[in-house]
Amino acid sequence: MSTEKYLPIGTVVLLKDAEKRLMITGFCTSSEDDVEKVYDYSGCLYPEGIISSKQTFLFNHNQITKIFHFGLRDEEEQKLQEVLKNNSGDK
Repeated sequence: MSTEKYLPIGTVVLLKDAEKRLMITGFCTSSEDDVEKVYDYSGCLYPEGIISSKQTFLFNHNQITKIFHFGLRDEEEQKLQEVLKNNSGDK
C-alpha cells in the first residue's frame, strides 16, 4: 500500500473490514454530526458513484487496506498534494 497520506481523487480503495470498494472524491472533510473531526478522505461506492449526498463515506488513510486503482497524477494534483501536506502538518 502507498505510504503517501493523500491519494489522488479517483483512487479506488478497500477499507478494513469492508466488502465494498470506495472511490476517493475529496479531502479533509468533516461530518455534519461532528464538525470538529476532520477525515482524510470522502468517498463514494465504486462502481456506483455518487447516488446521493447522504451516501458519502468519510474515512482516514490508516483505514485503507488495499488500493485497486490510482487516480490521475499530474502537475495540478502534485500541487494539491503539497497544499494538503502543508496544511495537515505532514512534512
